[in-house]
Amino acid sequence: MKIPMKTEKEYRQDIVDVGKLVYQKGWVAANDGNISVRLEKNRVLCTCTGISKGMMTPDDLIICDLDGNKLEGARERTTEIAMHLTIYQMRPDVKSVVHAHPPVATGFAVAGRGLTQALLPEVIIGLGCVPLAEYGLPGTPALTEGMLPYIPKYDAMLMGNHGCVSYGEEVYKAFFKMETVEHFARIALVAELLGGPKVLPKEEVDKLFDSRTRYGVKSRANIEPGCPVVAEDMQPQPERFQVTREELIALVDEALRARGVLA
Repeated sequence: MKIPMKTEKEYRQDIVDVGKLVYQKGWVAANDGNISVRLEKNRVLCTCTGISKGMMTPDDLIICDLDGNKLEGARERTTEIAMHLTIYQMRPDVKSVVHAHPPVATGFAVAGRGLTQALLPEVIIGLGCVPLAEYGLPGTPALTEGMLPYIPKYDAMLMGNHGCVSYGEEVYKAFFKMETVEHFARIALVAELLGGPKVLPKEEVDKLFDSRTRYGVKSRANIEPGCPVVAEDMQPQPERFQVTREELIALVDEALRARGVLA
């Protein structure tokens, strides 16, 4: 179902409201994080830099074009606007982007681990998995370089040593996807503390992907090697040893002597 267009005033209020939710949930500290909405005529409404996302007003927001040039607003646009614009350019279906630092999900990102194991049906159906993009310096083009392979395929990802970004048809859907990521991260962490998660087998993951139509879920994520990681991928591999020819001969000789075959 196509989401009806809102007025610019309504979009401004949506960003302010989501900013408060992000702040109240502890997903950002101080002036961290940024939120944007794509308007008509290739314009983007976005948060400004240097202000708490929990203390914004509608008038604090900025409008820029798809090249990042400021068109309207008294403040300066977010320093990470290029990340938002890259997502909009690569995903015409995306109308809003939310970036924050939810603590547990960001902990996985700092540890160099994506949230890719097939653990929760809701996550598999809605997001497929949550890959980890390589670190890039914030506020520079390097920030988005590691994200480029994942933007077309996934609606949320972790950012190495940085945080999380999610996006969708409107700002609340982008927000809810990040909420799912953080909830998933918390459950995955608890599972590890309790001895390790039980990963679902591929047969069950296939069923969950097939059920999307029944639940009316639209997602670009498909089953790919390692995303999500299924139970079969977790099977322990036999331990292998490497020896030189001389070492092998010595081992055989030792065994034969032990059996009395050689003097």
